[in-house]
Amino acid sequence: MLTVHKDSIACEGQYFRRSHITFQNISMRALEGTITLITGASSGIGAACAEVFAEAGSNVILMARRKERIEELAGALTKSHGVETYALACDVRDRGAVERALRQLPQSWQAVDVLINNAGLARGLAPIHEGAFDDWDEMIQTNLVGLLNVTRFVLPGMVERKRGMVINIGSIAGRQVYPNGNVYCATKHAVRALSESMQLDLVGSGVRVTNLEPGMVETEFSLVRFRGNTERATSVYAGMTPLRARDVAEVALFCATRPPHVSIHDVLVMPSDQASTTVVYRRT
Repeated sequence: MLTVHKDSIACEGQYFRRSHITFQNISMRALEGTITLITGASSGIGAACAEVFAEAGSNVILMARRKERIEELAGALTKSHGVETYALACDVRDRGAVERALRQLPQSWQAVDVLINNAGLARGLAPIHEGAFDDWDEMIQTNLVGLLNVTRFVLPGMVERKRGMVINIGSIAGRQVYPNGNVYCATKHAVRALSESMQLDLVGSGVRVTNLEPGMVETEFSLVRFRGNTERATSVYAGMTPLRARDVAEVALFCATRPPHVSIHDVLVMPSDQASTTVVYRRT
């Protein structure tokens, strides 16, 4: 919805005297009654997607390893937005566990309309000849194999119903590599390639696929990468304004609420202070 005001523009409920156009929420309850499954839903972009999609009326399946976190979030979403929620404690790397969890969903939860493949992480920041094998394995298993595991068990139902949407959360690192990012960048390049392959394989099926690639987002990402080193994690965002998890979630919602004949294949969303993986404006 677009409305015109004389002297201000509204942004997140606040008004700024910068133009004459006010954008209002065009997705209010737009997904009423649908089912959205989100992996990595216990924090960061995944938790923000759960919030934003619940606001739009979607019932939400929260999948993550941290059972207490997703149960707490599930309760909060139901209370705040009146939607149904289902907490599914599962490690996406474990194919058997993923299959059991998804096949054992109650019948009323099995017709997933939107799958958000968000589970992912980075470990370490070392040149390729000094990388830790365990770090490599964890990134490959989570970012790539985990995405495949969940997608493989959700997609057949979408194809059978002739409707659905898959949103793969990639990264700017899937377009541009950066020093010492090697294996993490490789996994995100693979996510981009898988998204493009899905688009080819699913054309005409009624199932849409979006590859959503954020730049720098301030979540637990850097804290996980540096194994709890708060000082090092905080320094990643020093002097600049990164994206928030909700910024990315709102882009995902925009993609999911387009008419069925509209498919947004690829989105790159960056903070204004970031021009590329290696060019970031920092205020001194």
